[in-house]
Amino acid sequence: MSGRLVHIGSAVVDYVYRIDALPAPGTEKTASSFAQVAGGGFNMMVAASRTGMKVAFGGQLGSGPNGDFLRAALAAEGIATLTPASTMMDSGNCVAMISGDAERTFVSWPGAESVLSLGMMAPVRVARGDWVFASGYTLSYIGSRDALADWIEALPAEIPFVFDPTPVISDIPRTILDRVLARTSWLSCNIVEAAEIAGAGDVEAVAAGLLSNHCPSAEGVVIRAGAKGCFVRLGDGTAQAVPGFKVAAVDTNGAGDTHIGAFVSALSRGVPPFEAARYANAAAALSVTRHGGSSAPTDQEIQTFLGHYDRLTTVHSRKQEAHF
Repeated sequence: MSGRLVHIGSAVVDYVYRIDALPAPGTEKTASSFAQVAGGGFNMMVAASRTGMKVAFGGQLGSGPNGDFLRAALAAEGIATLTPASTMMDSGNCVAMISGDAERTFVSWPGAESVLSLGMMAPVRVARGDWVFASGYTLSYIGSRDALADWIEALPAEIPFVFDPTPVISDIPRTILDRVLARTSWLSCNIVEAAEIAGAGDVEAVAAGLLSNHCPSAEGVVIRAGAKGCFVRLGDGTAQAVPGFKVAAVDTNGAGDTHIGAFVSALSRGVPPFEAARYANAAAALSVTRHGGSSAPTDQEIQTFLGHYDRLTTVHSRKQEAHF
């Protein structure tokens, strides 16, 4: 596989509390477990790395215990860090509360990842064959959005740029968002985020609107739908709903990140988009059966899962045919 994934988003430290349900206002809950883990963009990078793509982090890490923790976590996954530590502050953190229904609620505090300049990004260089990824979180920060948008617009035309607007899309100034979307090669988002950009409608209409009115140079858009899978529309007008896989979810934290990382990894090695989306659906399905945001599976695990699923589907189809 040629090239790398160059991630220019943000990584933070997650403080993860498992609870039976969210506390009512003014009340308190005792968590059944607690963990300190690398989060934010780390989860997407891990998904791409574990599925065979070389990954480098070009965002900012802090100069305190959080930054040290993230650098160690990246190194443990074989992910290079391209920029020096911030001299101004530590990396940020996010409190994640995972409830009994496997849903999650977040409260975050920005740190070094929220302050970027073109000077800080000078060590981040891309070459033909590389893929670049950014998320809406970094574009939502007033101290990083302008420099990051400038840097993205200056990317060589042959470098694919993947963008995930994330749930904070409403915090991104529309002028910044429009500039980034205009340079986007692949957009991956959920239907709420897609509608925030293109307006309400059914998924087919929203996807078409994204490509025709907001991402004119994109190869395609992916609208994720959790356990239901995703909808993919390509720039040439072809589209397909790619179904998900039924699994027993225990933790949905990081599932979207896993989907994007696996999708980009598959595309980078020449897998056709609809097939890459099915691969990403399988990766996300496996990730929600495990605790933790960075629970992405390996390529071998995904291939085994898909092979097992296909065999079961074939057996089921043959049994149905036998009844006619």
